[in-house]
Amino acid sequence: MVLGKVMRVIGPLVVAEGMSGSMVYEVVMVGEERLIGEIIGIQGDRAYIQVYEDTSGLKVGEPVEGTGDLLSAELGPGIIGKVYDGLQRPLSVIGEQLGPFVSRGVKVAALPRDVKWFFRRSPKVKVGDKVSDGLILGTVQETPILEHRIMVPPGVRGTLKELAPDGDYTVEDVIAVVDVGGSSKELKLMHKWPVRKPRPYARRLEPIEPLITGTRVLDMLFPIARGGKAAVPGGFGSGKTVMLQTLTKWSRTQVNIYVGCGERGNEMADALHSFRKLKDPASGRPLSEKAIFVANTSNMPVAARETSVFLGVTMGEYFRDMGYDVLLVADSTSRWAEAMREISARLEEMPGDEGFPAYLGSRLAEFYERSGRVVALGEPERSGSLTIVGAVSPPGADFSEPVTTNTLRYIGTLIALDVSLANRRHFPAVSWLSSYSLYVDTVEKWWRELHSDWLKLRSEALRILQRESELMEIVRLVGPEALPDTDKLLLDVAKMIREDFLQQSAYHSIDAYSSPEKTVLMLDIILKFYEEAMKALNNGVQLQRIREAPVKVKIARMKEVPNEEFRKTYEELNKEIMEYFTQVSSGG
Repeated sequence: MVLGKVMRVIGPLVVAEGMSGSMVYEVVMVGEERLIGEIIGIQGDRAYIQVYEDTSGLKVGEPVEGTGDLLSAELGPGIIGKVYDGLQRPLSVIGEQLGPFVSRGVKVAALPRDVKWFFRRSPKVKVGDKVSDGLILGTVQETPILEHRIMVPPGVRGTLKELAPDGDYTVEDVIAVVDVGGSSKELKLMHKWPVRKPRPYARRLEPIEPLITGTRVLDMLFPIARGGKAAVPGGFGSGKTVMLQTLTKWSRTQVNIYVGCGERGNEMADALHSFRKLKDPASGRPLSEKAIFVANTSNMPVAARETSVFLGVTMGEYFRDMGYDVLLVADSTSRWAEAMREISARLEEMPGDEGFPAYLGSRLAEFYERSGRVVALGEPERSGSLTIVGAVSPPGADFSEPVTTNTLRYIGTLIALDVSLANRRHFPAVSWLSSYSLYVDTVEKWWRELHSDWLKLRSEALRILQRESELMEIVRLVGPEALPDTDKLLLDVAKMIREDFLQQSAYHSIDAYSSPEKTVLMLDIILKFYEEAMKALNNGVQLQRIREAPVKVKIARMKEVPNEEFRKTYEELNKEIMEYFTQVSSGG
């Protein structure tokens, strides 16, 4: 055990001497109150410590004690439904014990030690079997919708000597003993894993299935793949937090992790409140039964923002290894980058662009590259995915700033939010001119099985929206009357796509979640109207007659039709469109 003393305090950064024998990223206890810190640099016997708690009142000469351990997460039953801070301290437990304010130096176990879980051993595993990391020893029903699979921790391989019978156990009870090279290794319901170290897997798979989000503009135009990575940059008030909360609420995943990284506390409170009321669309159970929250809001210690991000991704990899599809959202990586900039300035490092550290890009890469769809280690063979979506808060909505530009190097889907759309009350304010998805070709096969013309519909919608942008430049100069009727019709259809399809209320009881079938059929109807209207226009029908079509009112109200009833509505609208244009084309 290394014992040094505080030499200097510079905000969240502490310089300690007498720390020879320590290692980088070792957890240390600083001062008489034993504040939690992490060594981020060593020079001789001098250690530079990033303290994850308020250092006010910390004096020179106070002791610094090394633990010999890396900053790790406790992984086991009891994680789901919890609200943690960046150090995986359960905030609800702290609130019960100490009140609404988190005292400095408080230490509470991440997983409850007194709760017993019913462990059901796997019938395929027997004493004497050869076991390796990732093997599922048994299961615990953590919530009504989530089966927690107890796995052999990474790095443990040998012969199974003991396996506990079915029964109730705490997370610290031994449920198996493995002979590893002549020595016995005890396995419990929980184990620890360093948050900065990616968990191993057997092999990586191509992300070929879309992450169904229930948000039409994403599912149809800018899909995110399961196991992919995406970023949501946008200026103040453009709807980043609502977008991330919507993704967490409605995405088709088994586990959702919401990391509040440096944003306002009321946003996290709103997310917690809504998750307790809303139901999972797949099971009908409360969403909180498959969610984990990591809260490190703007009034919490700045340095802990980094640990909150890596804590979230470590828990995500843990459930991915069980064979689940996991979604992690971080709101926002810009606040994490600002914390990095502050620590870098305290260390007097050479600054990079706009004062951010030169290693900003590599730190973002360490985070985003832990996403993926993989085949997990161990038996039975299973695949899982971890999808990462990070919000970016560029000052003044300037997408050329360092955090945004570095993020673009690692993501597959850009969901660019436009302040001008938000000002026009167009939500979600996703810019169809700036956003993109690199997963279109990989997920196209999945969508083609649902609707054979998915790619064609998507391409046509984007073409119309792009052409509308070009025509609006002309309209602003000479007015709409200077355009030919074909272009006027295109502008009308573009407006239908924008208002009747892309606009979606996150707070509407029906419109908040749009099923894949409803999404693709809604766009199909609008483009069917355009196709038949263009034929009628070319046959001499007046544009005014097309604009007066009664079916347009019904198209505008499609989003209010429940998902399970939409197929019938689609067939009725399709029939009405054909009948109307047949009538007007024949002179009726």
